[in-house]
Amino acid sequence: MNTPNQLLEDAVRFLNQRNYTQAHQCCVDVIKGFGDHPHAYFLLGVIHIEIAQIDKAILLLEKSNTIESRPITFAYLAKCFALRGDMSKSLAASDSALPEALTRALDLDTVGVALSRVGLHAKALTYFVKALEIDSTNAQYHYNFAVSSKFAGNFTQAREHFETAIKLAPHFYQAHFALSDLGKVSKSNNHIARLQHVLCDLGDESIKGKKKKSIEGQLHIGHALAKEYEAIGDYDSAFKALQHAKAPQRQASLQSRDSFNRIFDYLKSDLQQTTTTGKGEQRDSPIFVIGMPRSGTTLVERILSHHSNVASGGELQDFGVAVKTLTKTKSAHVLDLPTLQAAKHIDKEALGGLYIERTAYLHQQGERLVDKLPFNFFYINLIRQALPNAKIICLKRDAMDTCVGNYRQLFSINSPYYAYAYSLDTIGELYTGFCDLISEFQTAYPEQIRVQSYEALVNNPQKEVAELLSYCNLPWEAQCIDVDKNTLPVSTASKVQVREPINTRSIGRWKHYEAHTFNLQKLLGYS
Repeated sequence: MNTPNQLLEDAVRFLNQRNYTQAHQCCVDVIKGFGDHPHAYFLLGVIHIEIAQIDKAILLLEKSNTIESRPITFAYLAKCFALRGDMSKSLAASDSALPEALTRALDLDTVGVALSRVGLHAKALTYFVKALEIDSTNAQYHYNFAVSSKFAGNFTQAREHFETAIKLAPHFYQAHFALSDLGKVSKSNNHIARLQHVLCDLGDESIKGKKKKSIEGQLHIGHALAKEYEAIGDYDSAFKALQHAKAPQRQASLQSRDSFNRIFDYLKSDLQQTTTTGKGEQRDSPIFVIGMPRSGTTLVERILSHHSNVASGGELQDFGVAVKTLTKTKSAHVLDLPTLQAAKHIDKEALGGLYIERTAYLHQQGERLVDKLPFNFFYINLIRQALPNAKIICLKRDAMDTCVGNYRQLFSINSPYYAYAYSLDTIGELYTGFCDLISEFQTAYPEQIRVQSYEALVNNPQKEVAELLSYCNLPWEAQCIDVDKNTLPVSTASKVQVREPINTRSIGRWKHYEAHTFNLQKLLGYS
């Protein structure tokens, strides 16, 4: 008869082979034959992480900790809570999995990634450093270290480790894109030839995992090429690279368009029918910065978070998760029409209270908190009802600059909410729906929103920043204009730009693509 250790060694071997059925059976055999065993429950938790059953994984890992509390188990709990969007619990779990208590590079990297997800990049770097001390041959560890370095503003260190990751794994397309995204590209110093070679390899049908790898890889490399072509002024080649990369995703973009159109129709109808009941959560700490992606939301967040009485939450998922938690809808997505329809009937004060509770760890008592998730505009009426004293700032930017900016951006590939960005026409329709919704909200509740022009802000920052602070009931502080001196980490697509002084260079950038965007111009009324 096999011993528990033999069975658990077999479980690890099957787990590494992605044979989750056999790995699961080995763990179950240990528990059935020898009683509760902390490592058996731990491995069961890891198996359920691998098959994306995160809630079940948490239960199994917590069961393991009741038998024997171990840093390694807390490391994977930190990962689970981060994946589920429960940032305060992820942070608490990481506090029980300190770097000195972990001896495997994989476990250190796991906690580092969890901390990176909650925006604690400086803390994450301590785990990545130790992981690399143990194993410097793993490309993923170099990549993860570089990502946190980039968000923390150490671009030189980030470049070095992205290059190391590419040297170790030449087809590591995420590292290729991340390196191009850092800029400092010129006609004499670029990666275009290398990227074209990788793109050719990714199209080779003989590559293992060919279909998924090809689509994801082509998106990353296509966007990387576009960034490098832009940097040398070859906008025709940049646009062609984007078109080629996004073409296989056209159907996903159409599905996204139809889904968002149904949501907009419902939200506009609900806005007209809403009657306020109850008082909502009365605290005034949240400041929501909303708008289309690439419209200046990060710039406004950097301005406000440089105030001595304001903390930065970054792009928080907590309001949407709170809505999902209280509606208890069975749909797979946090944001969808069934969940928004069900939200009409939930206790709005409870919703506001749950949001405050979920985000309390991010700021001290008395501090205000900026939540700058752009897509919170889908929840704008729920925010008004749940948090009537919250401030809502909505960015509006030139339509073509916004839409072309969205097309140029590589958003999260695995998120269904960004599939719209594969098509210029779909982006244009989303922008139009967004503008209509905000206009109706502004008409119905003018005192509960400040619509902030991006162009006005960058052309006259002194006046506009003073008005922003006044709207948020914050006293004037001159340093708010000096966003380039704000040392907080940035985990968004604007991580490089917002470390510069406020400037007007992005205004009219879409005109580089004027010859390729006639249909979009017509849709948006430019021609």
